[in-house]
Amino acid sequence: MRLIPKEVETLWTLFTGPAVWALHFLVCYVAAAVYCAKASEVAFSFGMLRFTLSIATVLALLAILGAAWLAWRQWGFGSGDPPHDEPTRQDRLLFQGFATLLLSGLSFVAVIFVSVPLIFIEACAR
Repeated sequence: MRLIPKEVETLWTLFTGPAVWALHFLVCYVAAAVYCAKASEVAFSFGMLRFTLSIATVLALLAILGAAWLAWRQWGFGSGDPPHDEPTRQDRLLFQGFATLLLSGLSFVAVIFVSVPLIFIEACAR
């Protein structure tokens, strides 16, 4: 009997959450830095930049939730309690799913922390 669907047996989901967070971090801070450096030369307002980065934040959170869903499926919908430390393929896959789920949760919180300044910053400091 196969508990884990074949399509979620991949190591790539382990890196999805942190990679999405890193890309989101890079996009937010580079966009804000470039806007603040060139604010007089761009044709859009800081509010438009904030809106665009808010959309990027929602997309990043959805991507992380997708990775978390795959991880939860790989973990067997929480059916196996940790530790998964037996030298079997099944325990390795359960451990990978659990670790991916935890990394996805951490990445979700990190994306929220990166986007918090979007709420409080009104404009670039001169």
